[in-house]
Parts: sequence; structure tokens; C-alpha cells
Amino acid sequence: MRNVIVTGISRADLAVVDQLARLGVATVHEATGRAGYLGPGLRPIQDGTRTGGTAVTALCWPGDNLMIHAAVEQCQAGDLLVVATASPSTDGFFGELLATSLAARGVRGLVIEAGVRDTAELRAMSFPVWSAAVSAQGTVKETAGAVNVPVSVGGQIIRPGDAIIADDDGVVCVPRADAGQALEAARARVAREDRNREALAGGQLGLDMYGLRDKLAALGVEYVKAEPDG
Repeated sequence: MRNVIVTGISRADLAVVDQLARLGVATVHEATGRAGYLGPGLRPIQDGTRTGGTAVTALCWPGDNLMIHAAVEQCQAGDLLVVATASPSTDGFFGELLATSLAARGVRGLVIEAGVRDTAELRAMSFPVWSAAVSAQGTVKETAGAVNVPVSVGGQIIRPGDAIIADDDGVVCVPRADAGQALEAARARVAREDRNREALAGGQLGLDMYGLRDKLAALGVEYVKAEPDG
């Protein structure tokens, strides 16, 4: 690992990110070819929050949150802080005080593939977090890492400035250069779903809407009458 703090990063267009956030994680994930989902291991500590922002990344050593403190300085309004560790760790890297510092800079939340603590306080201050663990175990501030370098979270590579969308369903990353295209695809998917919803509400079956009867037949599924009782 090269111990660096990269400054002056380019970011996805925040207006585009905001529109992606309104459409939600599942829609964006599906519309982009089922790409960028950070997996079921990252869960929100709160309910009913949907947000999006541009990634500032921090790569920390296990049990050491020094580089989160360094990353705060690089954050600006509209960012989401994304934290990864050099090897797995469930310690509580982040709590109320760091959230207070980030909130003062207009940061919209935290995504961390490690642990957080002070969860009641974080919920009370409406600072949203998606984490892999909750742990009262604290960390030290001794080991150099990196800020604003590509990091791996949930098997996905997140680069500084990428669009991050997060809600009750989890977290999805859209590469900075692809955000506009992703928005077009997500809008088209929403329009299709609106038409499908109307048809389903009118009584049409998904079997017919999606052409699934032919698929069932091709798979050898047969309809048979139930045997009469007795």
C-alpha cells in the first residue's frame, strides 16, 4: 500500500447523483446490468433513509481509524465517505464524534466495510450509516493508510468521485464516468415498471406479461389436475 492522501479529486455530477438516489438502489442496480452492488453484508443502522453522494475513500488498517480522520479534511458537501480496511475488521471505527465532524462539512453519510458504534446517537442526529458490523470495540490511531485511492468494498472497486447510492436495500456504486448513462437507463426502467404496475393492478398475470408460460413449457413444467378427494 502506498501511504498517500490524494487531494482535488474529480467527482460525479451531484445533480445526476441526486436523481439516481431518488430512483433507489435496486432500480439503479438492475438498470446498470446488475452491476455495482456492494452486497448484503452492508446494512443500514437506520430505517427509511435514501441518499446518494460522491465517494471520498479511506483505506485503513484493521483496528486503526487514523485515515478516517485524515479523510474528513478531504470531504465536501454532497460526499459520502467510503471506508475499507486492508484486511477484515469488525472493530468500531466510527462513532458520534466523527459523524459530527463530517456533518459539519455537509457529508451525507458513511459506508464502511467494518464496524461502527454510538448507533443510537448516530440515528438521533440523522447521520446515515451502512456498515458490516456494529461493535463497541474501539480503534487506535497509529498506522498510515491512504485517502482517495481505489478501494474494494463488497467485492466492488470504488474510486474517488464515483456515485454512491444507499437506501434500505443496501449500497450500489456507479462509476463517475457512467453516472449520466446510468440515470437514463434507470429512468427507462422506472417507466417500464410503471406500465407493468398498471397492468398488474388491472389483473394481468406476470406469467403472461413476461412470457413465462413458454418458459415453463420449455422447462418441462406440466399442468395436472388434482386427484379428486376420496
